[in-house]
Amino acid sequence: MSQTLSHPATRTISATRALLGLGVAAGPVYVTVALAQALTREGFDLVRHPWSFLANGDLGWIQTANFAVTALATIACAVGLRRALSPGRGARWAPRLVGAFGASMIGAAVFPADPAMGFPAGTPEGPGVVTTSGMLHMAVGGVGFLCMVAACFAVAARFAAEGRGGWAVYSRVTGVLFLGAFLGIATGGGVAWANLAFVAGIVAIWTWLSLVSRDLARTAA
Repeated sequence: MSQTLSHPATRTISATRALLGLGVAAGPVYVTVALAQALTREGFDLVRHPWSFLANGDLGWIQTANFAVTALATIACAVGLRRALSPGRGARWAPRLVGAFGASMIGAAVFPADPAMGFPAGTPEGPGVVTTSGMLHMAVGGVGFLCMVAACFAVAARFAAEGRGGWAVYSRVTGVLFLGAFLGIATGGGVAWANLAFVAGIVAIWTWLSLVSRDLARTAA
């Protein structure tokens, strides 16, 4: 192995880029796996049913695994963010907030949402019975979503301090849109527009994390 490749600083940069690479991949993997199920699972209606419902039924293990794998990738990304942002503004809170979101996904895997609204197939229509698991699923999910909203603003502050106005605006807009989508699904009571808006919000927040991770990986030093 050459002296350059074995240099500690070079290895540290490579490790940081690898961790951020998991942040680039986390969102596309999660969205692809969830959408594939949403379009093929019997009885699932993309307009009416949140993706969390996919963790129920005989094939629920797929979404549970999706939660868990994506969670680990997101937590690894948070470590990469800590390295890439240090020192400077956002180095403390942005990684913690993203890591908390990853941890919330582990909670979502451990505590699945309650069956409801006709899914899985054979489940009666309506809100269904609310169990402890279902309540915990909503609680950890809500905490995680709010952490990602805050992470958007923490990263935006860093970009603004560096004079990267476009990235700062993009981060703030993503945070606002995701917050609106979350509030919509939390208060929409299963209304189609709220569910579709939340799907759009999920895609937007994962896209943001992927793009930010890619940008920081390119400039890691």
